[in-house]
Amino acid sequence: MGFEGHDDAGVVRLDGNDALIQTVDFFTPIVDDPYDFGQIAAANSLSDIYAMGGKPFFALNIAAFPVDEFPTELMAKILRGGQDKAREAGISIIGGHTIDDPEPKYGLVVTGTVHIDRLVRNSTARPGDILILTKPLGSGIISTAIKRGVAEDQLIREVTDIMTTLNVRAAELMREYGVNAATDVTGYGLLGHLMEMCNASGVSALVEFDKLDFLDGVEELAKNGIVPGGTKRNLAYVSQATGFGTSLPRHRRLMTVDAQTSGGLLISMPSDRAEPFVENFNDQSPIHASMIGEVRKRKDPVVSVV
Repeated sequence: MGFEGHDDAGVVRLDGNDALIQTVDFFTPIVDDPYDFGQIAAANSLSDIYAMGGKPFFALNIAAFPVDEFPTELMAKILRGGQDKAREAGISIIGGHTIDDPEPKYGLVVTGTVHIDRLVRNSTARPGDILILTKPLGSGIISTAIKRGVAEDQLIREVTDIMTTLNVRAAELMREYGVNAATDVTGYGLLGHLMEMCNASGVSALVEFDKLDFLDGVEELAKNGIVPGGTKRNLAYVSQATGFGTSLPRHRRLMTVDAQTSGGLLISMPSDRAEPFVENFNDQSPIHASMIGEVRKRKDPVVSVV
Protein backbone atom coordinates (compact mmCIF):
# COMPACT_ATOMS: atom_id res chain seq x y z
CA MET A 1 0.00 0.00 0.00
CA GLY A 2 1.34 3.40 -0.95
CA PHE A 3 0.03 6.62 -2.46
CA GLU A 4 -2.88 5.12 -4.38
CA GLY A 5 -5.37 5.58 -1.53
CA HIS A 6 -5.89 7.66 1.59
CA ASP A 7 -4.75 5.14 4.18
CA ASP A 8 -2.91 6.33 7.26
CA ALA A 9 0.44 4.71 6.48
CA GLY A 10 2.39 2.73 3.92
CA VAL A 11 2.46 -1.06 4.15
CA VAL A 12 5.20 -3.34 2.81
CA ARG A 13 4.69 -7.09 2.71
CA LEU A 14 7.53 -9.20 4.08
CA ASP A 15 7.81 -12.98 3.72
CA GLY A 16 4.53 -14.83 3.95
CA ASN A 17 1.67 -12.95 5.59
CA ASP A 18 3.65 -10.47 7.72
CA ALA A 19 4.00 -6.82 6.78
CA LEU A 20 5.63 -3.61 7.98
CA ILE A 21 3.63 -0.41 8.49
CA GLN A 22 5.59 2.80 8.01
CA THR A 23 4.59 6.34 8.97
CA VAL A 24 6.10 9.70 9.94
CA ASP A 25 4.62 12.78 11.56
CA PHE A 26 5.99 15.89 13.27
CA PHE A 27 4.81 19.42 14.03
CA THR A 28 5.43 22.60 15.99
CA PRO A 29 4.56 22.93 19.71
CA ILE A 30 0.88 23.15 20.57
CA VAL A 31 1.32 23.35 24.35
CA ASP A 32 3.84 25.34 26.39
CA ASP A 33 5.30 22.48 28.43
CA PRO A 34 8.14 20.86 26.42
CA TYR A 35 7.78 17.43 28.05
CA ASP A 36 4.04 17.37 27.30
CA PHE A 37 4.73 18.48 23.74
CA GLY A 38 7.12 15.54 23.30
CA GLN A 39 4.52 13.12 24.61
CA ILE A 40 1.78 14.52 22.38
CA ALA A 41 3.95 14.43 19.26
CA ALA A 42 4.96 10.83 19.93
CA ALA A 43 1.39 9.68 20.65
CA ASN A 44 0.23 11.37 17.46
CA SER A 45 2.93 9.65 15.42
CA LEU A 46 2.10 6.24 16.87
CA SER A 47 -1.60 6.65 16.11
CA ASP A 48 -1.32 5.74 12.41
CA ILE A 49 0.03 2.31 13.34
CA TYR A 50 -2.86 1.67 15.71
CA ALA A 51 -5.41 2.89 13.16
CA MET A 52 -4.29 0.21 10.72
CA GLY A 53 -4.60 -2.60 13.23
CA GLY A 54 -0.85 -2.87 13.73
CA LYS A 55 1.56 -2.91 16.63
CA PRO A 56 4.46 -0.44 16.89
CA PHE A 57 7.88 -2.07 16.43
CA PHE A 58 10.42 0.76 16.81
CA ALA A 59 10.78 4.49 16.12
CA LEU A 60 13.22 7.22 15.12
CA ASN A 61 13.21 10.82 16.31
CA ILE A 62 12.83 13.65 13.84
CA ALA A 63 13.41 17.09 15.35
CA ALA A 64 14.28 20.70 14.64
CA PHE A 65 15.46 23.18 17.26
CA PRO A 66 16.88 26.74 17.39
CA VAL A 67 20.13 25.86 19.16
CA ASP A 68 21.29 29.47 19.51
CA GLU A 69 18.02 30.81 20.92
CA PHE A 70 16.74 28.21 23.41
CA PRO A 71 18.63 26.22 26.03
CA THR A 72 19.30 22.62 25.06
CA GLU A 73 17.51 21.56 28.26
CA LEU A 74 14.23 22.33 26.49
CA MET A 75 15.11 19.96 23.67
CA ALA A 76 16.07 17.33 26.22
CA LYS A 77 12.63 17.61 27.84
CA ILE A 78 10.90 17.24 24.47
CA LEU A 79 12.93 14.15 23.65
CA ARG A 80 12.32 12.71 27.11
CA GLY A 81 8.57 13.13 26.60
CA GLY A 82 8.77 11.26 23.32
CA GLN A 83 10.94 8.54 24.82
CA ASP A 84 8.58 7.97 27.75
CA LYS A 85 5.56 7.74 25.44
CA ALA A 86 7.39 5.28 23.19
CA ARG A 87 8.29 3.22 26.26
CA GLU A 88 4.60 3.20 27.23
CA ALA A 89 3.85 1.84 23.74
CA GLY A 90 6.39 -0.92 24.36
CA ILE A 91 8.99 0.19 21.82
CA SER A 92 12.43 1.78 21.67
CA ILE A 93 13.51 4.94 19.87
CA ILE A 94 16.71 3.72 18.25
CA GLY A 95 18.05 6.95 16.72
CA GLY A 96 16.95 9.86 14.62
CA HIS A 97 18.02 13.17 13.15
CA THR A 98 17.95 16.77 14.38
CA ILE A 99 18.57 20.03 12.51
CA ASP A 100 19.04 23.65 13.58
CA ASP A 101 15.82 25.49 12.77
CA PRO A 102 14.25 28.80 13.92
CA GLU A 103 11.06 27.02 15.04
CA PRO A 104 10.98 23.87 17.21
CA LYS A 105 9.48 20.77 15.60
CA TYR A 106 9.29 17.20 16.83
CA GLY A 107 7.82 13.85 15.91
CA LEU A 108 8.59 10.23 15.16
CA VAL A 109 9.19 7.96 12.23
CA VAL A 110 7.38 4.80 13.37
CA THR A 111 7.65 1.28 12.02
CA GLY A 112 4.94 -1.19 12.98
CA THR A 113 4.03 -4.77 12.16
CA VAL A 114 0.78 -6.40 11.14
CA HIS A 115 -0.47 -9.74 9.84
CA ILE A 116 -1.96 -9.12 6.41
CA ASP A 117 -5.27 -10.70 7.44
CA ARG A 118 -5.56 -8.22 10.33
CA LEU A 119 -4.68 -5.11 8.35
CA VAL A 120 -7.35 -2.42 8.78
CA ARG A 121 -7.88 0.03 5.93
CA ASN A 122 -10.08 3.10 5.54
CA SER A 123 -11.47 1.89 2.21
CA THR A 124 -13.59 -1.03 3.41
CA ALA A 125 -16.50 0.56 5.30
CA ARG A 126 -19.82 -1.09 4.47
CA PRO A 127 -23.45 0.13 4.44
CA GLY A 128 -25.10 -0.72 7.74
CA ASP A 129 -21.90 -0.26 9.75
CA ILE A 130 -21.98 1.83 12.92
CA LEU A 131 -19.45 4.67 13.24
CA ILE A 132 -17.53 4.86 16.53
CA LEU A 133 -15.26 7.65 17.75
CA THR A 134 -12.87 6.87 20.61
CA LYS A 135 -11.84 10.36 21.79
CA PRO A 136 -13.70 13.64 22.29
CA LEU A 137 -13.18 16.43 19.76
CA GLY A 138 -11.92 19.98 20.17
CA SER A 139 -8.14 19.82 20.63
CA GLY A 140 -7.52 22.21 17.74
CA ILE A 141 -9.82 24.87 19.13
CA ILE A 142 -8.32 24.52 22.60
CA SER A 143 -4.77 24.66 21.21
CA THR A 144 -5.69 27.97 19.59
CA ALA A 145 -7.06 29.18 22.92
CA ILE A 146 -3.74 28.23 24.54
CA LYS A 147 -1.80 30.22 21.93
CA ARG A 148 -4.04 33.25 22.55
CA GLY A 149 -3.65 32.96 26.32
CA VAL A 150 -7.36 32.45 27.02
CA ALA A 151 -7.37 28.77 28.04
CA GLU A 152 -7.81 27.98 31.73
CA ASP A 153 -5.33 25.65 33.43
CA GLN A 154 -7.93 22.91 33.92
CA LEU A 155 -8.81 22.96 30.22
CA ILE A 156 -5.13 22.78 29.26
CA ARG A 157 -4.64 19.79 31.54
CA GLU A 158 -7.72 18.06 30.14
CA VAL A 159 -6.75 18.46 26.49
CA THR A 160 -3.16 17.45 27.27
CA ASP A 161 -4.39 14.25 28.92
CA ILE A 162 -6.47 13.45 25.84
CA MET A 163 -3.68 14.15 23.36
CA THR A 164 -1.08 12.15 25.29
CA THR A 165 -3.33 9.08 25.51
CA LEU A 166 -2.30 6.31 23.15
CA ASN A 167 -4.90 4.68 20.91
CA VAL A 168 -3.53 1.28 21.89
CA ARG A 169 -6.67 0.05 23.69
CA ALA A 170 -8.88 0.88 20.73
CA ALA A 171 -6.47 -0.97 18.43
CA GLU A 172 -6.50 -4.03 20.69
CA LEU A 173 -10.29 -4.12 20.71
CA MET A 174 -10.40 -3.70 16.93
CA ARG A 175 -8.40 -6.89 16.64
CA GLU A 176 -10.62 -8.62 19.20
CA TYR A 177 -14.01 -7.65 17.77
CA GLY A 178 -13.16 -7.26 14.11
CA VAL A 179 -13.90 -4.04 12.24
CA ASN A 180 -14.52 -3.20 8.62
CA ALA A 181 -12.54 0.05 8.42
CA ALA A 182 -10.78 2.63 10.57
CA THR A 183 -8.72 5.80 10.46
CA ASP A 184 -7.38 8.19 13.06
CA VAL A 185 -8.82 11.69 13.36
CA THR A 186 -6.10 14.31 12.96
CA GLY A 187 -5.55 17.40 10.84
CA TYR A 188 -8.54 17.07 8.50
CA GLY A 189 -10.96 16.84 11.41
CA LEU A 190 -13.70 14.28 11.95
CA LEU A 191 -15.65 15.05 8.79
CA GLY A 192 -12.55 15.37 6.62
CA HIS A 193 -11.32 11.91 7.58
CA LEU A 194 -14.84 10.49 7.37
CA MET A 195 -15.19 11.87 3.87
CA GLU A 196 -11.92 10.18 2.90
CA MET A 197 -13.27 6.91 4.29
CA CYS A 198 -16.55 7.28 2.42
CA ASN A 199 -14.91 8.15 -0.89
CA ALA A 200 -12.42 5.30 -0.61
CA SER A 201 -15.17 2.84 0.33
CA GLY A 202 -17.84 4.03 -2.12
CA VAL A 203 -20.36 4.74 0.65
CA SER A 204 -22.04 7.65 2.43
CA ALA A 205 -22.40 8.40 6.13
CA LEU A 206 -24.79 9.99 8.61
CA VAL A 207 -23.43 11.69 11.75
CA GLU A 208 -25.64 12.80 14.63
CA PHE A 209 -24.21 15.95 16.21
CA ASP A 210 -25.79 15.29 19.61
CA LYS A 211 -23.89 12.00 19.83
CA LEU A 212 -20.49 13.66 19.39
CA ASP A 213 -18.37 14.18 22.50
CA PHE A 214 -16.48 17.46 22.83
CA LEU A 215 -14.00 18.62 25.41
CA ASP A 216 -15.44 21.00 28.01
CA GLY A 217 -15.46 24.60 26.88
CA VAL A 218 -15.05 23.92 23.16
CA GLU A 219 -18.46 25.22 22.10
CA GLU A 220 -18.02 28.49 24.00
CA LEU A 221 -14.60 29.02 22.43
CA ALA A 222 -15.99 28.29 18.96
CA LYS A 223 -18.85 30.75 19.53
CA ASN A 224 -16.26 33.40 20.37
CA GLY A 225 -14.36 32.79 17.15
CA ILE A 226 -11.38 31.07 18.75
CA VAL A 227 -10.90 28.62 15.90
CA PRO A 228 -7.69 27.61 14.08
CA GLY A 229 -7.23 28.46 10.43
CA GLY A 230 -6.92 24.78 9.57
CA THR A 231 -10.38 24.12 10.98
CA LYS A 232 -11.88 26.87 8.84
CA ARG A 233 -10.18 25.43 5.75
CA ASN A 234 -11.53 22.00 6.67
CA LEU A 235 -15.07 23.35 6.73
CA ALA A 236 -14.65 24.94 3.31
CA TYR A 237 -13.33 21.64 1.97
CA VAL A 238 -15.97 19.27 3.37
CA SER A 239 -18.88 21.62 2.65
CA GLN A 240 -18.61 20.67 -1.02
CA ALA A 241 -19.93 17.19 -0.23
CA THR A 242 -21.54 17.53 3.22
CA GLY A 243 -25.12 18.28 4.07
CA PHE A 244 -25.54 20.04 7.42
CA GLY A 245 -28.87 20.22 9.22
CA THR A 246 -30.40 23.69 9.06
CA SER A 247 -30.42 23.82 12.87
CA LEU A 248 -26.62 23.59 13.08
CA PRO A 249 -25.07 27.07 13.33
CA ARG A 250 -21.65 27.79 11.83
CA HIS A 251 -19.76 27.40 15.11
CA ARG A 252 -21.11 23.86 15.52
CA ARG A 253 -20.20 23.01 11.96
CA LEU A 254 -16.68 24.17 12.72
CA MET A 255 -16.62 21.92 15.78
CA THR A 256 -17.27 18.87 13.57
CA VAL A 257 -14.24 19.64 11.38
CA ASP A 258 -11.86 20.87 14.07
CA ALA A 259 -8.27 19.99 13.15
CA GLN A 260 -7.22 17.46 15.78
CA THR A 261 -3.83 16.52 17.16
CA SER A 262 -3.48 12.95 18.44
CA GLY A 263 -7.22 12.42 18.08
CA GLY A 264 -9.13 9.19 18.50
CA LEU A 265 -9.86 6.40 16.06
CA LEU A 266 -12.87 6.63 13.75
CA ILE A 267 -14.09 3.05 13.36
CA SER A 268 -16.65 1.52 11.01
CA MET A 269 -17.88 -1.84 12.27
CA PRO A 270 -20.85 -4.20 11.96
CA SER A 271 -23.85 -3.06 14.00
CA ASP A 272 -24.03 -6.22 16.12
CA ARG A 273 -20.50 -5.66 17.43
CA ALA A 274 -20.62 -1.90 17.96
CA GLU A 275 -22.35 -1.73 21.35
CA PRO A 276 -20.23 -4.48 22.96
CA PHE A 277 -17.11 -2.76 21.59
CA VAL A 278 -18.06 0.60 23.10
CA GLU A 279 -19.08 -0.92 26.43
CA ASN A 280 -15.81 -2.84 26.68
CA PHE A 281 -13.77 0.20 25.71
CA ASN A 282 -15.52 2.50 28.18
CA ASP A 283 -15.15 -0.04 30.99
CA GLN A 284 -11.38 -0.05 30.53
CA SER A 285 -10.58 3.49 29.43
CA PRO A 286 -10.85 6.86 31.20
CA ILE A 287 -11.78 8.34 27.81
CA HIS A 288 -15.32 7.86 26.54
CA ALA A 289 -16.03 6.30 23.13
CA SER A 290 -19.34 6.93 21.38
CA MET A 291 -21.43 5.58 18.53
CA ILE A 292 -21.82 8.71 16.41
CA GLY A 293 -23.65 7.60 13.26
CA GLU A 294 -23.88 5.02 10.54
CA VAL A 295 -22.62 4.10 7.09
CA ARG A 296 -25.13 4.12 4.25
CA LYS A 297 -25.30 3.25 0.57
CA ARG A 298 -23.63 5.81 -1.67
CA LYS A 299 -25.68 8.89 -2.38
CA ASP A 300 -25.39 12.67 -2.27
CA PRO A 301 -24.38 14.30 -0.04
CA VAL A 302 -21.50 12.02 0.84
CA VAL A 303 -21.74 12.99 4.53
CA SER A 304 -24.84 14.23 6.34
CA VAL A 305 -24.74 15.84 9.78
CA VAL A 306 -28.04 16.25 11.61
